[in-house]
This record gives sequence, structure tokens and C-alpha cells, in this order.
Amino acid sequence: MAVVIIGTLDTKGEEIAFARSVVESQGVDTHLVDVGVMDDPEIEPDTTAAEVAEAGGTTLESLRESGDRGEAMEAMGDGAAAVAERLREEGVLDGVLGLGGSGNTSIATTAMRALPVGVPKFMVSTMASGDTEPYVGARDIAMLYSVADIEGLNQLSRRVISNAALATVGMVANEPDVEVPDRPTVAITMFGVTTPCVQHARELLEDRGYETIVFHATGTGGRAMESLVEEGLVDGVLDVTTTEWADELVGGVLSAGPDRLEAAGEAGIPQVVSTGALDMVNFGPRDSVPEEFADRHFHVHNPQVTLMRTTPEENAELGEIIAGKLNDATGPTAMVLPLGGVSMLDVAGEDFHDPEADGALFDALREGLDDDVELVEREEEINDEAFAAALAETFDEYMRDAGVAPEP
Repeated sequence: MAVVIIGTLDTKGEEIAFARSVVESQGVDTHLVDVGVMDDPEIEPDTTAAEVAEAGGTTLESLRESGDRGEAMEAMGDGAAAVAERLREEGVLDGVLGLGGSGNTSIATTAMRALPVGVPKFMVSTMASGDTEPYVGARDIAMLYSVADIEGLNQLSRRVISNAALATVGMVANEPDVEVPDRPTVAITMFGVTTPCVQHARELLEDRGYETIVFHATGTGGRAMESLVEEGLVDGVLDVTTTEWADELVGGVLSAGPDRLEAAGEAGIPQVVSTGALDMVNFGPRDSVPEEFADRHFHVHNPQVTLMRTTPEENAELGEIIAGKLNDATGPTAMVLPLGGVSMLDVAGEDFHDPEADGALFDALREGLDDDVELVEREEEINDEAFAAALAETFDEYMRDAGVAPEP
């Protein structure tokens, strides 16, 4: 059992040595990975900076000669990721602990993101009280704000580093008593305005013997789902809520990137897709919305979230994009349309009800989908129990046809 500690040993040797001593005082081995570039390490590493640089496709000498900090951070991050994956394969890595400022936070979390979900990952960072999304991404990385800079040992830094080291030890030394059911796993996407649909569909699928994992379609949620599909941890996808594509197209804050809706198709697993919350683009507080959208129709969801209604033109383009993604799928794929509305706000009498915009979305999908993609049209709105039941039924049929459904 071992904790891999990643740090710049040319500048943080004292602090990392202290973290190592705390971990080893609990009877857990350590493996130090040096990612410092500019100077020799203050303490002896188990994996040298030269080895990390080589794993990143370069040499330590060339990075030192270049003097380009950005280039060095990228190379050492790639190298640290490769080293972490190798150490895990060799049985040397049971958890990862990182300490540092912006540089080592970037490097160490790059290594952490290369590891599967479930491997303990703990980052003590001066960056942890700000925007952590670039560091965490779609992985289960715990970040602890260091409060003071990680520069020397004092009563504050000793306590913070000790807490982090002991927390990491606790994760690696105590195997969670979690029952892993032997049943097919389905990934489902949800947003607040599609929650009733997902809850009902999930209950129906669980009653039929499926294991369900629900992902909040907030950008990172979509990326996390796609990542788990790529890793082969999901047997099928019920993609109720494709709203992240509206943010990607229009410029909202919850985009999952241009690769959204590709993983299931590339893996060839069954996927049933709908148009959940494509009526909205997400922004932060109302005064954070870009000026270019000043004349658009908004709904203030709460003080931190402002929703903007998508236009017919945007919906037509969304339909074309989604059709193209589904047409590329190598596995069984269906699109199920809720003609009565794509979210809680998009039904008669609600703020985003816009039959013209919905019609543009539906028409684009009708015209753009190939014959290999089954198109199912339902008169209900997306949160109607009958629509949720139709989603669950279609998904179950696809899984049975693929031979991966639960035993009756």
C-alpha cells in the first residue's frame, strides 16, 4: 500500500518531506515523484524529474535550456500522468497526494485526471479557493486550500499538510465496503428542469434490474459521463438532457465541449437520446450575461443562475448538430422527441414556451437523422410520466436487443 506524492522537490522539498513523514508514520509507504524543473531536488525522489520529463516526451535539459515555464508545465504534466498510470499498473500507487502553488497544482492534477474514478486523489493548493474546474475537470479530485502559501513549515502549514496526508492515508488504508451490483449500468443525464422525467425513468429502469448513474448536465457532468463511457464502465446511455450543446453553440457557461454526444456512439453501446432543456442557455448572475445578448428573453432561475431562451435559428442549428452526432453512432441509437415541451419552462403558460423554436429543433432532427437512427415522437412534454415511461421502454428494448439487459 503506497501513496504517491507529486511535487517540485527543487522548491518544496521540506514541505513534501514533512508530508511523507506523516504518511509513513501511519504505516503506509510513499513514492516521491519529482516534477521540479529548474534546480536539483532538495530531497531524494523515487522517480526523478528527468524520468518525468522523458515520460512527457522531452528531456529535463531541454526544458531548462528553453526557460519556457508554460512548455515545462505541460511537458511535466504529461510526464507525471504517464508515470502515475505506470505506477498504478505496477501496484505502487494506491492514492495520490499533491502539494503546491499554481505550477504543481497544474502538473499534479494532470496526473490525477489520468487515473480512474475511485483512486484517492488529494491536492493541497494555493489555488483551491478559486475556480477549480481546470484542475478537477471530470475526475474525483479533492482540493484543500492551503490558506498560506506552501513556503516553509510553520504551525499553520504543518496542520494543513498533516490533515491532507492523514486524509489520503484514510482513503487508501480503508477499503470502502461498497457492494458492486452485477447488473447492467445505464448513464442518465439530468437538469433541474428535467428532474421529474429522469426520476421516473430511473425508477422504472431500476425496477427492471438496471444500475443507474445520473449525471448533472452542467458541462463537467456531461464530460464525466462521456469519460466513463470511454472507460467501458457504462453499458448504455439514456441521454435525456442534451442542454450542454445549447451552451456550447451559443456561448453559455455550462458547455461540455464539442465532443459531447460522441462517446456512446464510438463505443457502440445502446443510447436513447432526447432534447431535454435545449430551450435554454446558462449564465451566472444576471449582470454577468454578455452585452451581446441584452435584447434576449431571460429567466432568472436564482441569484447565481440566469437562463436565456434559445431562438428558432439556434434550435435549428442544434438539431443539425445533434443529428450529425447520432448519425455517426456505431451502436443502436434512438431520438425521442417530447413535442409538448423540452423542459419545465417550455410548456404552455410557462416562461420559455415557444412552439416556433421547438418546431425548428424538431424539424431539423426529422430532416437530419439517418434511417439508422430510430425517431420516436411523443405528444407529451418531457416531464410527463408517460414520456418518461416511453424513454425507459425504448431503452430497455435496445438493451435487450443488444443482449445486455438484466435477467427477467
